[in-house]
Amino acid sequence: MYQVHCLNNIAKVGTDELGEGFAITDCFKDADAIMVRSASLHEADLPRQLLAIARAGAGVNNIPIERCADYGIVVFNTPGANANAVKEMVISGMLLAARDIIGGVEWVDENSDDPNVGKQAEKVKKDFAGTELAGKNLGVIGLGAIGAMVANAGRSLGMHVYGYDPYLSIKYAWSLDRHVRHVSNLSELWEKCDYITIHVPATDKTKGMIGRSEIAAMKDGVVVLNYARDVLVDERAMAEALQEGHVRRYMTDFANSVTTQMKHAVVTPHLGASTKEAEDNCAIMAARQLRSYLLEGNIENSVNFEPVDFGPLVDDLRLCIFHKNIPTMIGQITGIISASGVNIENMSDKSRGSVAYSLIDINGDFDDDAVARLAAIDGVIRVRALRR
Repeated sequence: MYQVHCLNNIAKVGTDELGEGFAITDCFKDADAIMVRSASLHEADLPRQLLAIARAGAGVNNIPIERCADYGIVVFNTPGANANAVKEMVISGMLLAARDIIGGVEWVDENSDDPNVGKQAEKVKKDFAGTELAGKNLGVIGLGAIGAMVANAGRSLGMHVYGYDPYLSIKYAWSLDRHVRHVSNLSELWEKCDYITIHVPATDKTKGMIGRSEIAAMKDGVVVLNYARDVLVDERAMAEALQEGHVRRYMTDFANSVTTQMKHAVVTPHLGASTKEAEDNCAIMAARQLRSYLLEGNIENSVNFEPVDFGPLVDDLRLCIFHKNIPTMIGQITGIISASGVNIENMSDKSRGSVAYSLIDINGDFDDDAVARLAAIDGVIRVRALRR
């Protein structure tokens, strides 16, 4: 029975998906697997027996990924499960920026006691006039699950869409509207776009990628939308650009001491993926990935190990071996298996950086002593033996 600990409130529809062979535990130290949303694990003393962490969402900056890899702990995320929710949030951000809807609502609230509010509204509505999205240029930075959906939505709204993604996958390339114009240089996007939205993960390379010089290169009156990660934008440079009027609006989902003081910024409290549907989708996807890995050794959507899928366990034994990515390792592993007189039916070994994962299906009598010999190889991090 695998013990699963939920660090945040994980939708029941997801935990129910774990099914037979799994139990939810309130004790962190007893966990074989962890399901998490936003809680930070960087300072946590991870249980020795912990096998996997599933993040019910896309971002994993709350998880010590490299430390987990060194311990043979697989970290999963759920890319695309909340994409529609974030896409709709971006669309709402563009509409709020284009039309002064918030200002209009506030005026009505302030004048709600006036018996002539209807007549007064006709006089002041020009103060809240805006522009339409149709015909405007939309720049989308990052064309993954969310960015591709935003780009297509922009096209549906009649916008001219420019997309930038040097790592565009075939999967998302096929999903893009054929009229989305792919640019190879961000400077083209800065120069042309009336609206710019960013959809990339927070990494050492992307932090601050919209900085002072990038903002200066944008069109006057540009609207910048950030529903991805706060660290992607130099917020102090953005505050200055808003104050000067160079940037018309900054739409962001990250409230902090800087953004909440920005002139002409519309700040929401991290609502991008906060829909019932998104939370359910993320929880279900996370649970299914955990179940497949823990019961069958298959890895999908891991951020620290490469994907591998052998399907259901049909042979006598499936070995899941985490090891350092060093020479002679595979020879030592297969040597022990061969010496036991069993047959390898299927094998995969994939590395990511300094670590690797071997999945091996074998038929024959491979006892616990043989498994222990594999675990004793210098450089082997963890061995799991799954028997049919």
